[in-house]
Amino acid sequence: MACLRREPQMITSKITSKAQTTIPQAVRAALRLSEGDELGYRIEGDHVVLSKVRRNSVDDPFATFSEWSSEADERAYGNL
Repeated sequence: MACLRREPQMITSKITSKAQTTIPQAVRAALRLSEGDELGYRIEGDHVVLSKVRRNSVDDPFATFSEWSSEADERAYGNL
């Protein structure tokens, strides 16, 4: 019996006149993206690999203050 391989589903989005696009929900879910996350792009020939940028706690001098990292704190102070 032959094993059939399924190709991964192609997910698409359109580019606006300002070179913007919406990241499809399935992609956001797969990468566990949320507001404020950064994306990385790696060009490999004629393909681009999109990934969520993971920051080390060294990059964030306030990472040790977990008591100030609630969602409410982010809303209140995230743009400072």
